[in-house]
Amino acid sequence: MFSKDIGIDLGTANILVHVRGKGIVIHEPSVVAIDVNTQKICAIGEEAREMIGRTPGNIRAIRPLNEGVIADFQITEEILKHFIRKVAGRGFRPRVMVCVPSGITTVERRAVVEAATLAGAKEVYMVTEPIAAAVGCGLDIAAPSGNMVVDIGGGTTDIAVISLGGEVTSESLRIGGSHIEEAILRHIKRVYNLAIGDRTAEDIKTTIASAYPDPEKKMSIRGRDLVTGLPATIEISSTDIYPAIEEPIFSIVDAIRGVLEVTPPELAADIMNNGMSLTGGGSLLEGMARLIQERTGVPVTLAEDPLSCVVRGTGQILDSINNMSRAPFVVSYTKGR
Repeated sequence: MFSKDIGIDLGTANILVHVRGKGIVIHEPSVVAIDVNTQKICAIGEEAREMIGRTPGNIRAIRPLNEGVIADFQITEEILKHFIRKVAGRGFRPRVMVCVPSGITTVERRAVVEAATLAGAKEVYMVTEPIAAAVGCGLDIAAPSGNMVVDIGGGTTDIAVISLGGEVTSESLRIGGSHIEEAILRHIKRVYNLAIGDRTAEDIKTTIASAYPDPEKKMSIRGRDLVTGLPATIEISSTDIYPAIEEPIFSIVDAIRGVLEVTPPELAADIMNNGMSLTGGGSLLEGMARLIQERTGVPVTLAEDPLSCVVRGTGQILDSINNMSRAPFVVSYTKGR
């Protein structure tokens, strides 16, 4: 019997959906616009993202996923239902594999399983983000050799040393791209007395923010002057922004060093030969790969299309699940109701 298998990267910033035989069919922001009076969902994904900072009083644009886990269960269920129906059609109950942070708790795991089941999944599998990212990068995770993956997402950074199909040492840090944006937003407010929106902070991060503020880049930003209350425009540079992003990026670097320090010597030698793979949207921050390589002494490779590595890996694992008798890296499984 034909079955549609769906792999989902349920991220803080973006949701990506992979369908067996078709590849990635959905890549949309994890944003929902909701009417606070009726609690009715008005828009999901890109349409809702366009509303951020521009909605009337009764419409609120929110992110129901925070730091890689479900913050609003009901809305997350509706998002999953929306995307599953979009790719599988109504009345069809597909097998679904969801990737989750490696540091997820039992309660958080149960919430993901329940949300996916209520959204229409016949069977729910889970895999951790570093494992999915490693498979998406093309690494042979079953080999008796050490591979290191660093996945810098919107809400979490997952770091793992993988060998023989499992995580030997790992760390899930609840710092990601969204925290860098928040730091930029606070810095602009404190230093320049200018209130900016979340989308402007994101534009600053992707346009001029850099782990190495040289060569210097500049851009103009618009916001509301907190002194006069009037709209204002200022010019900022990558050097101006660097003090804001220094703390979160060095927290990530310190966590990577921490994992390397507890890695068994044989695997550490493999990592020096193989290097570490950098995935996730946060890895695209200017100079991030260079900074990690300099601070750890380990060669760093930026994955091809790092944003989609995790969901590609999730799809590949789900494709081969019929040939696996409970693979060790499939961390949870349930029968849909």
